[in-house]
Amino acid sequence: MKFLKKIYSTKMINTGGRNGEVHSPDHSFQMAIVPPGRRVEGATNPEQLFAAGYSACFNSALDYVKQQAQVDGKSTIELTVSVYNLSQTDLPDVQLGVEIEGHIEGISLEESQKLLELAHQTCPYSRATRGNIEVILKAI
Repeated sequence: MKFLKKIYSTKMINTGGRNGEVHSPDHSFQMAIVPPGRRVEGATNPEQLFAAGYSACFNSALDYVKQQAQVDGKSTIELTVSVYNLSQTDLPDVQLGVEIEGHIEGISLEESQKLLELAHQTCPYSRATRGNIEVILKAI
């Protein structure tokens, strides 16, 4: 990847998998990790972390396309990450799915849907998941 100019990188360290903890090397971020569906105060799971990062990245991409379209209404993104069990044997076979619901103040649902689809073309998370998991976009 010589042609790419790296503009940022970050690292996280996990011990214990889904029953452990994750932290940055400088400990500016540290969270207990639990399996999906388990609720422990101060803990999260990988799917919540993915949803947090994807929703923030997607809304930033949406801000860019709104600016290009001269739309200044505030946007809200609700991003749901689901885990699906595809296994037909004892071996785990799970897959993620994503639903992105977006609201943009002051424009129609049709206009919002078009901007969501443009953001989906530019968002780094969307580009990374394209062709790998199902992502559903819906203006609300």
